[in-house]
Amino acid sequence: MERGICMKLQDRVAIVTGGASGIGRGVAHAMAKEGAKVVIVDVNEEQGLATEQELNAIGQGKFIKANISDSSELKRIVEETVQAYGKINVLVNNAHVSKQVMFVDTTPEDLALSFNTSFYPTFTLMQLCYPYLKETKGAVINFASGAGLSGMPTQAAYGSAKEAIRGLSRVVANEWGVDGINVNCISPIANSPGVQKWSQYFPAEYEAMVNNIPLKRVGDCENDIGRIAVFLASDDSSYMTGQTLMADGGSVMLR
Repeated sequence: MERGICMKLQDRVAIVTGGASGIGRGVAHAMAKEGAKVVIVDVNEEQGLATEQELNAIGQGKFIKANISDSSELKRIVEETVQAYGKINVLVNNAHVSKQVMFVDTTPEDLALSFNTSFYPTFTLMQLCYPYLKETKGAVINFASGAGLSGMPTQAAYGSAKEAIRGLSRVVANEWGVDGINVNCISPIANSPGVQKWSQYFPAEYEAMVNNIPLKRVGDCENDIGRIAVFLASDDSSYMTGQTLMADGGSVMLR
């Protein structure tokens, strides 16, 4: 049986930030193939419209152009989603922009960039989506990173924001459990455009990273990461909350 036949997310409505490319696009594709109506949010209009077209070829998709670092845009995202589809079942907080520098060179502006494109939008979108997620007994999927878990050099701003998201996710999982809302994190390693670009500029570091992966490969955005997002958005994970799923080929093994 081909994937998608069982339609695990039939008629569910999902918001995916940073959904125009990379991991977000992979998640959006995987969810659309399982029957979800997927709203992708991105600042890149050209890529967003292209991904919207791809999603509509396999299911249902809608692109909303928005800069999630602008807090005034976040309410519009939720309003347009509800206006289009009437509900929200899944919120995927994937978008993140960060600068890679050593800690002694990290500036307040670097921290602000990282937190304003990830932690704060995650925080606010969760609050804005809460009434709708409570109604549907929905799911929140936030993105963590091995950079924060393992303390990767040059990732002070990025790792800090990602660990803040993990901490927030655990708190909200405890508070929202009574409402039937699941809140979990995915910590991925995937062959995203960002990783591809990094491999070109730092080939030795990229090779070392791959060699450190027990499964000896970099994950696919849709088939490896997207499928885990589908699991967390579906009834299959209804008894799981407050967890971090390591979708990294075994690079970080939590204890």
